Amino acid sequence: MSKELIAALDALEKENGISKEVMFEAIEKSLMDEYKTQFNTVENGRVVLDRITGDFHIYSDRQVVEEVSVPEPAEGSNSRKNTEKYISATEISLADARKIKPNCQIGDIVTVEVKSEEFSRRAAKNAKGTIVQKIREEEKAALYNEYHSKEKEIITGIVQRIDEKGNVLVDIGRTQTTLKVSDQVKGETFERGDRIKLYVVSVSNKEKPGTLVRVSRTSPQLVERLFEEEVTEIKDGIVEIMGIAREAGSRTKMAVRAKVPNVDPVGACVGVNGARVKAIVNELGNEQIDIIEWDENPAQLIVNALSPAKVVSATADDEEKKAEIIVSEQQLSLAIGKSGQNVRLAAKLTGFGIDIKSEAQANEDIDETAGDEEDVELTLSEEE
Repeated sequence: MSKELIAALDALEKENGISKEVMFEAIEKSLMDEYKTQFNTVENGRVVLDRITGDFHIYSDRQVVEEVSVPEPAEGSNSRKNTEKYISATEISLADARKIKPNCQIGDIVTVEVKSEEFSRRAAKNAKGTIVQKIREEEKAALYNEYHSKEKEIITGIVQRIDEKGNVLVDIGRTQTTLKVSDQVKGETFERGDRIKLYVVSVSNKEKPGTLVRVSRTSPQLVERLFEEEVTEIKDGIVEIMGIAREAGSRTKMAVRAKVPNVDPVGACVGVNGARVKAIVNELGNEQIDIIEWDENPAQLIVNALSPAKVVSATADDEEKKAEIIVSEQQLSLAIGKSGQNVRLAAKLTGFGIDIKSEAQANEDIDETAGDEEDVELTLSEEE
């Protein structure tokens, strides 16, 4: 051990956030483990590691005896040579004890510093291994803690390469992560050196090697966090995002409400001349974003969610979570949307099953119902 070690631990603490005291404790434990291995005891030993110089000393408390008892060598073993060099972990001869404490008597306890050169070499080697292992453990823990604090948030990464399957390796600071094809927006392309924003789905330290940071570009929460970054009113809690339904790369519907009077929540999210929403649309690769106002009335909420289509009438069953919407013939295709996307996203956003009919279809249903009633009356008359 030396001042070079102290300097190295100082650097680790400053650059990687690894506590120097944690490292000292790990080294002390390693030294005590080596002491226990050599002397088959640990109760009477202790380590003193100088935090300034890096020097270490190991002391043991031994009882003063007339003469140290040397164990008999095992039968058939070549242990005589070892017993000649035997050092007791718990006893010290009176003669040796008085070199340390001149006035000691038999039965006294004397503190002895362990001086074995062989022990020191092995202990130093083991301590070095312990330091390396502990550094890895602490770096992994520090890395996990750093990125775990960013879970469910947005981080910015730099594209490093794209593999043959289309997965993107991204540098996110102190580590790298992979943006899998399944977490990419269809149609997006990346080049090495591109800066991209990613939503941190989860962080785990159970994977080997190191910490696994799962990221996504398709999560609806990516849109939510982008609006939180862009719109001051959301960041300040004046406007609240109540729900998001997204088909990544194509279209998103988002419901918002104001938490204070006289604030237009939709206008706040759109921004002056649409500047705020445009910035987010550009980040998402021109994905269409519909921002609607939240309403506690389910029927009105569904009407809002079907925007830009104009609704003639709406009824909603809160218990059944079903709604019937009537629109003009001209608005029917707009309400349903291309491949049913508009009504599908509205249903996902509101949590209601939505049945859309044109006014003509609704009138036909009424006529059919009326016809059925006439048939019933006719039958009853005939029976009478």
